[in-house]
Amino acid sequence: MTQERFLELADAHGGTVARWPAAEREAAATLMAAAPDFAQRVLAGADQLDGVLDAWAPFSVSHALNRAVIDGAPTIHPRRSLRTWLLGAGVGAGLAGASAAGLAFGVALSGNLASTTDAPEAVSAAMTGYDDLFETSEGA
Repeated sequence: MTQERFLELADAHGGTVARWPAAEREAAATLMAAAPDFAQRVLAGADQLDGVLDAWAPFSVSHALNRAVIDGAPTIHPRRSLRTWLLGAGVGAGLAGASAAGLAFGVALSGNLASTTDAPEAVSAAMTGYDDLFETSEGA
């Protein structure tokens, strides 16, 4: 473990090595034995920060102040008029109608194409045209 990693762990997990991830503790113990002054200085600083954080308590307010703030907050009253409702319904109906028309047109169009085109002849014509294009590009 490097000293930089030791500092990172002390900053993240505090000055008590027992709270560090289990996978890091053995390497931390090795570094503490190799550089005791460094480890002691780092852990002391982390312990001091732990003490400050443990002593911190959130500011508490009285129930009366809390209620006064909530009661004094502006309220929003949503107003849905008939016009707004009709506008939304009209847009929905328009989208449904457009979808139905597109579906009907697609079904009608696909039925006409299938009845007028003979599939084997179309494939044969496409393959023949491809061969002609391939020979032309080779000769160029």
